[in-house]
Amino acid sequence: MNKLLNVSSSPHVRSKVTTQSIMFDVAIAMLPATAYGVYRFGIDALATVIVTVLACVLSEYLYEKGMKKPITVMDGSAVVTGMILALNMPCGLLLKQSGQGYVHQWGNLLIPVLGGVFAIIVVKQLYGGLGQNWMNPALAARCFLLISFAGKVSNFADPKAMDVMASATPLAAMRATGLEGIDMQALIVGDITGTYGETSVIALLIGAIYLLARKVITINIPGTYILTFAVFTFIFGGFNPTYVLAQVCAGGLIFGAFFMATDYVTSPITPKGQIVFGVVLGLLTGIFRLWGGSAEGVSYAIIISNILVPIIEKYTLPKAFGKEGK
Repeated sequence: MNKLLNVSSSPHVRSKVTTQSIMFDVAIAMLPATAYGVYRFGIDALATVIVTVLACVLSEYLYEKGMKKPITVMDGSAVVTGMILALNMPCGLLLKQSGQGYVHQWGNLLIPVLGGVFAIIVVKQLYGGLGQNWMNPALAARCFLLISFAGKVSNFADPKAMDVMASATPLAAMRATGLEGIDMQALIVGDITGTYGETSVIALLIGAIYLLARKVITINIPGTYILTFAVFTFIFGGFNPTYVLAQVCAGGLIFGAFFMATDYVTSPITPKGQIVFGVVLGLLTGIFRLWGGSAEGVSYAIIISNILVPIIEKYTLPKAFGKEGK
């Protein structure tokens, strides 16, 4: 008996994984770092996260409403952008030294608000929305703020510190005096100055393990990134394992490797391309940290690597069946 076979249009393979579910998982994974940031830096961190997330969500809604485009705020991407941007803000953003202590400058909350507007409208929406941007919106916004408000976005004042040097980030301290005075336990736990979300390695690794377990990310990019940076730092930093460990744990390397470099839109899609991408990230971060003008270099390394993704994919994407390779 003949059977009539009906063929529907593609796609034929479907998954329950959606943009919304992915963004939800990423937001959950950042909660440990967010919670520790609030614990360590208090209401300053909480206020910055809330205001920045709201700025990103409202920017996306108002832009899409004004342009008569479909409203996409429920996909969660604006929330994730806001969280990443907020967690990249320095712990002294809202503080100003006054006499023997610090006073709050709540008006400085306008800085991450401006960053949120820039991330969503300029970097994301003007290029067509989610999936069309060629740079990580949160990191592009952070670089924009570093250029526009260099002093305030580089303020790591810590009200718990007893002197100015104690308010220096571990990376700045290592550049000035090497490993002298560096407390490795404090580096890992997070009892240091830095941005709101980068200080606790433990909290960040909890989030990273969650993302890996949920298969939201693979180890290709973060693993290659951290390994390349560690080898580079070991070779050019004096062959000192303790110095390498301190460099890996300090600053935004762990945060950047697992939460920013793995952005689906701005990173390669093939395993081979992801490994090349991770190597480039590690080399650039090492160059910026050891010889650059700033003690940190993660944000710039990721932005430059984002720009290089088309070139990386040109040479790492598999050839289509039937086409000759070059």
